[in-house]
Amino acid sequence: MIETIAQQPMLAALIAMVGLGLLFGALLGYAAEKFKVQGDPIVEQIDALLPQTQCGQCGHPGCRPYAESIGKGGEINKCPPGGQATINAIASLLDVPAPELDAEHGEEADVKTVAYIREDECIGCTKCIQACPVDAILGAAKLMHTVIMSECTGCDLCVEPCPVDCIDMLPIEDGIKQWHWPAPLKVADLIATDRTPQEASL
Repeated sequence: MIETIAQQPMLAALIAMVGLGLLFGALLGYAAEKFKVQGDPIVEQIDALLPQTQCGQCGHPGCRPYAESIGKGGEINKCPPGGQATINAIASLLDVPAPELDAEHGEEADVKTVAYIREDECIGCTKCIQACPVDAILGAAKLMHTVIMSECTGCDLCVEPCPVDCIDMLPIEDGIKQWHWPAPLKVADLIATDRTPQEASL
């Protein structure tokens, strides 16, 4: 067997490569199990509730670091993009009272927006690309840039660095993806006899 392998150098090289692959694969598998770092499940759940805009308005570099801060007992009301709905969801998860949004970090927007680059005015400086935390802007130096609308989180971080002010934050048009079934009316609104005198007079 050894003589056969020795007479065929290609077969010997192939066997050696397969053997090394199996050896290194086994070592990597062992290392992955031995040095595995367990994640905090509560942080994972909080991060899933955050809007993933990565805007930094909360004072942290992204949603994951903010989730870790909350997991360690930090304030839960510093996320303007998520707004009161996110605060309520996190408060419910942690079983704590839901505070109002901290105005120091910004205000909740009534309408969600996305960035739009006026491409004819773009000079290709790449400053918006560097500022975008989710890589939603395509372009190269001295060439036109454009925004991938489906990837843009509306964080607004690309607007200020633009030296020619060619980036607008436009409202997201309502479509099938944004539509939701409206909440049903309360029973008191449907049955006249259940209305209070004040409600009946309206």
